[in-house]
Formats: sequence, C-alpha cells, structure tokens
Amino acid sequence: MIKLGMHVDNWRHQDTTYHAPCTFARDHGMEFVEFGSIHGDYFVQGLGYNPHIPLHIDPLRLKAYLDSMGLKVSQIDAAYPMSGPDGQFRGIPYTIKAIQFARTLGCPCVDTTDGATRPTGYSDEEVLGLIRQYYRVVLEWAESHEIIINVEPHGPYTTNPDTMERILSMFDSPWLRMNFDTGNTFIAGQDPVAFLNRFRHKVSHCHIKDVSESLAAAVRGAETGIATSVVAIGEGVNADNIAGCLEILKKMNWDGVISIECEAAPGKVEQGLAWLRDQLAR
Repeated sequence: MIKLGMHVDNWRHQDTTYHAPCTFARDHGMEFVEFGSIHGDYFVQGLGYNPHIPLHIDPLRLKAYLDSMGLKVSQIDAAYPMSGPDGQFRGIPYTIKAIQFARTLGCPCVDTTDGATRPTGYSDEEVLGLIRQYYRVVLEWAESHEIIINVEPHGPYTTNPDTMERILSMFDSPWLRMNFDTGNTFIAGQDPVAFLNRFRHKVSHCHIKDVSESLAAAVRGAETGIATSVVAIGEGVNADNIAGCLEILKKMNWDGVISIECEAAPGKVEQGLAWLRDQLAR
C-alpha cells in the first residue's frame, strides 16, 4: 500500500522547529514524516530555527511526542556524501549514529547518497572504491540493527543508472535498497519513469518532487539534484513523470511511503497533497 508522508526539510526556509511540519502532517491526515538529521550541533537548530533533529537528542522522547501526534517516521535522512574521501571518517560515523537512532525510534530506513560533484583528484574507479568501503562498514550496522540503508539518486554517480546498478550490486544484502527521487532523476536529465522501472524492486522509499519550468530550462542536465520543489507537486513540468511513477508503484502493489519534498510556501504542500491523493485514487 502506498502511504503519504513528507520531509520536514520542506520547512527549512520557514525558520521553525520540527513541531511545525509535524503539526501540519497531523492536521492534514498524514501518517508519516521524514526527518533530516544533524550529527553534532547547529546553532540555528539550537535556537529553534531549523526543523532537523540532532542525533544526540533522546529518540525515546521524540518517539513519545510523535506517538502523541499519531505520527511515524518513514526515514532518517543522513545523506552525508559517501563519494568523497571524508565520507570514510565523517560519513560513516554519521550514518552509524543515524542507524542507532532509527532503531530506537522505530524507523525502518536511513537515507544515504553521493556528493553533488566528483571529488577532485579521484578517478571514478577510486570513488567507487570509497563507496564500496563506506557501505561495507555501514551495512554491518544496518544488518545487526535491521535498518534499511537506502541509496538516493542525488549526485553524478547515483543519478547515472548504470553506476547506480553497480553500487546496489556491491553487496548481496536485503538491507541495501533505494530511495527513489522523482526530482533529482529528472533534473539530472534522466527519465524518472524509466529510472524507477529499472530499479522498482530495489525501492523501499520515495521522494516526490516536481520541478518548475524555469528551473528545468536553466539546469536540467547540468545539475544532479534539488533540495525541494518550489512549485506544488503536480504543478510543474515533472508532473506527468510523477504520475507515471505512481502507476508503476500501484501496478506492483508497492508497500512504502512516498515523501513529499516541496517548499512550505503558503498553500503549496496542501495543493501537492491534494494532487497526489487524486492520483492515488485513480
């Protein structure tokens, strides 16, 4: 069954805590939220102007709050780039902490990805070696904690379907899956429907982003990812692709959460939520 959720990152530019998106989710009949995470401290978050969660807070107190709101967490986003050399000493501890946090919180997935650009001075094969070592380590924790590690198409390696195939084939583990993203695949110049269809049996979680016509004209094929949609879901040039992706998921009786990534400008998340509910009801 396809379930609706949303990323708290939608509220990042609203300068507020996670309570605002959680209240929105509850008030609009949503069951799931997805949290971005901070490994360490961020003064803006500490002052109450950022919706992401530090991984040093008490996950059981957070769970009690979510239980009181009737909400569950679909995924912890811990997408520190695993394609650069510092992924070995910064990304690995970050992801391990997110795995531990997710287990305590009762969240099934942790999201990971590559960087926005290729690291300077490294060949692609050297980068794939770094990626292999990153997943070798974090999958040990994922398997013991029974947490899915998702690979999100977001950078030059993961938005290339052939390279994504190599990454997902590095380890024969049911805990290595994909967080499919409609917006990142589109902005990277890929066909989101074809991309999803190729990896449909690896997908455990989805990010749903639309793309404005102006942004697509300016950067499609030159960039590999966007944070959120600035237009409502269903309002942009990626709407038909999103509808096609939903049809694939419906036909395969996919059981998972599609997480809305759309700027929380007045009315935009509400508009996208209504459009998605209409598509799912077809």
